[in-house]
Amino acid sequence: MVVTHSPVSTSKRMQVDEIAAAVGSRFGSTARVSRGSSGVALSIALLDPATLPAISKFLFWESACSFGGIVVEEVQNDWRLSYFFLSLGSGWMEVLLEVPSSTPTVPSISTEVHAADWFEREAEDLFGLEFEGHPRLGDFVLHDQIWPEGVAPHRKLQRKTMDTRRDRLRHRPNAEWRPLLVVRDPGAFAMPIGPVYEGGLGQSVHFLLETVGEDVVRAVPRLFYNFRAIEKIAEGQPVSRALLIAERFAATSSFAHSLSFCLAIERMSGTEVPARGKNLRVLLSELERLRHHAGAIAGVCESTALSVAASQAAIIEERLLRASCQFTGHRYLFGLNTPGGLRRDFTAEACAELLKVMDQAVGELHVVEQGLHFTSSFLDRLENVGIVDPERARDLNFVGPVGRASGQTEDLRRDCPYTGYETYQFQVPHEIEGDGYARLRVLFQEAYESAKLVHQAANRLEPGEVSVPCDPPARGVALGWAEAPIGAALHWLRLDDGGLVERYRVITASFNNWLGFRVAVENFAFQDFPIILASFGLSPTECDR
Repeated sequence: MVVTHSPVSTSKRMQVDEIAAAVGSRFGSTARVSRGSSGVALSIALLDPATLPAISKFLFWESACSFGGIVVEEVQNDWRLSYFFLSLGSGWMEVLLEVPSSTPTVPSISTEVHAADWFEREAEDLFGLEFEGHPRLGDFVLHDQIWPEGVAPHRKLQRKTMDTRRDRLRHRPNAEWRPLLVVRDPGAFAMPIGPVYEGGLGQSVHFLLETVGEDVVRAVPRLFYNFRAIEKIAEGQPVSRALLIAERFAATSSFAHSLSFCLAIERMSGTEVPARGKNLRVLLSELERLRHHAGAIAGVCESTALSVAASQAAIIEERLLRASCQFTGHRYLFGLNTPGGLRRDFTAEACAELLKVMDQAVGELHVVEQGLHFTSSFLDRLENVGIVDPERARDLNFVGPVGRASGQTEDLRRDCPYTGYETYQFQVPHEIEGDGYARLRVLFQEAYESAKLVHQAANRLEPGEVSVPCDPPARGVALGWAEAPIGAALHWLRLDDGGLVERYRVITASFNNWLGFRVAVENFAFQDFPIILASFGLSPTECDR
């Protein structure tokens, strides 16, 4: 059942102007409010670090903002932390905290905004920052059984002594390391799965499932086995080289990530992309979403051992991949986005052929959906399994199809539109049951909406340029965003005086949703685990950045 309302009351949501007035009234002595720039509508500079948890709680819970993530920088002799919140339909807000670099401790907000948990743990591992009040730090990105203590690879002090292109840390497993176990009842045991684990993921990820019987009592996903320090590698690179990194670290959503990166540069430089370029970006974004969702549906079918339906969906995905390659020259849409628009144009004949293949694929996808809808053995494995109710989904800030299956209606294409989406007509399907079947239904409905958007974009292609010159400024900072197939993708950039990348930060949908994955797994049977995992459609690659 597709619903048209959200469990979060829209009357509770405050717009940027209201938030600015409320912050000034409530936190006026400890916070300075100003208009933002380069993608940020409002900037809130904190004068007292102790205010951070209270103002974060106000934005997330009382103002009903979504939490975007944390950016950590070292600027001269200070730490600079930017906390991003989104007021739906109104814009992004930045809460800025600066403390001396001699002060390695800042207040934790994870007890007020649970979605910040992993962001703070990541910053502690990579920068050596301590978040006072956080229940558990360490042994996260840099695994204690492999990485030596005190590395903090993103700190500037480390960059002076370690060259990522020359030096290589030699990791030796710590034989004394043991996982932190919580379940201590008689008969309790922990089942490790991975880190060599396929299950449709194709990447290294480890799960520790604790139980005293047949149901999972506690589930701990452990990622970052292939940590690549992409953000660090990008530093000192020209924009053109950093763009190659942005579109290659997660192939299944490469176009969305490269688009988000380019939008940040375009906002920084004040560049307006031509109408034809914008419409083609919409077309390619939705082609990527449709292809991704076909693959995700195949993964769900495969997890339930429904081999015929899995093969049918996989064939549809392959057909869309081949159509993408024929249309653009690359199956995963590499090499298309560039600051200022697109690198190439497409003929009317090529667009017509793409639409023909896509419509055939969508028709076949309808057939698969109807077959699944009347397959009771399949539905029994998904309905009322892996439930995340709307309240928990809101608490954990779920994004993308996973969030929309649990009543969260947020979609950046509509709520914070970019590249012309505000002029398009489309629905944002969502459910409230929050189980595996709800997540599957959202995938199907979003795929059909994407096909409609591809048609709309193709019909709007008037003659004209697809790009304009876009020279990155000598110095600047900006936030770019896009609704990737699995949720919000944020790319934040700061350029130095020479136009080179000084700091690059990527916030992915998978990093957001992995945090709450355990909620769906716990209190369900072991045999449900691979099905719940497939229905989430998460990417370890987006975390191993």
